Formats: sequence, C-alpha cells, structure tokens
Amino acid sequence: MTTIQDFEARSLAGKPVALRDYQGKVVLIVNTASKCGFTPQYQGLEELFRKYQDRGLVVLGFPCNQFLSQEPGGADEIGAFCERNYGVSFPMFEKIDVNGPATHPLYRWLKKVRRGVLGTERIKWNFTKFLLDRKGNPVSRYAPRTEPQALAKDIEALL
Repeated sequence: MTTIQDFEARSLAGKPVALRDYQGKVVLIVNTASKCGFTPQYQGLEELFRKYQDRGLVVLGFPCNQFLSQEPGGADEIGAFCERNYGVSFPMFEKIDVNGPATHPLYRWLKKVRRGVLGTERIKWNFTKFLLDRKGNPVSRYAPRTEPQALAKDIEALL
C-alpha cells in the first residue's frame, strides 16, 4: 500500500527531501500561490502549524503556478514572500505541477486516493488541502475556500 513515505520532493533550497521524514506525523499538504485571493490562508496555515507542531502536526507547502500564473517567482522569491508577509516557518517545497502530464507523483497519488467534488481528481485551484494521518494515509481533502481554522477539529482528532 502506498503512503506519503513512498515519495520525495525538493525543498525550496533545491535539496531532496524524503517524505518518510514525516513518518509518525499528522501531515497537511497544500498547493500554494503568492498572488491568489486565498494567499492570506498562509497566516491560518502557519497558526495551525505553530499550535499543533509540538503534538505532531506538520504543514507542507507546495507552490504551484498552474492557476492564472499566480506563483510566478523563483524559489528565493517565494521563500522571502512567505516569510516576510506571513512568517511561514513550516516546510515549503519547490514549485510543482498538480495537474496535467507533469503532475508531481505525490499529487498524482493524493488526487487518486482523495477525490474532490463529484469524484473528480483534478485540483481546482490554489490552496486545496489534503490531511494525512500518522501512518501517511490521506483521510480528507478540502476545497480552496476552506479556511485553515476549519480543519482544527479534524487535525485534533488525528493527533
């Protein structure tokens, strides 16, 4: 059976990260963008991370430029923006595709296991969220409009 531990991604600094490093954690995965109407959700994601990280939550941000080119910058620009504007301290990764032929393998798997509305796999927009249990299994998928604070009860149930 596939879990998050079977995947790898590159950090914003370009270093490979084995996602098995998050084994035993509750993981919230989010495709992000710096110039989106939902960008202020970075603040709520950071608040969740700070509130629950000591209990085992990690938030993983995956910038994506596939929705109206709302993440046009490079890794340094993305990192500086997130830190400067929202104090982001959770792990951020290199820009990836979440749809289409170049979809990152992690997202190909997440979309297959946790489908969206009406059973669709496609990621509709920035800030789609996936919540995974401590065993690395996706348990929930949330729409971009779902504010991070609305996930608190589900996160607490997994912690």
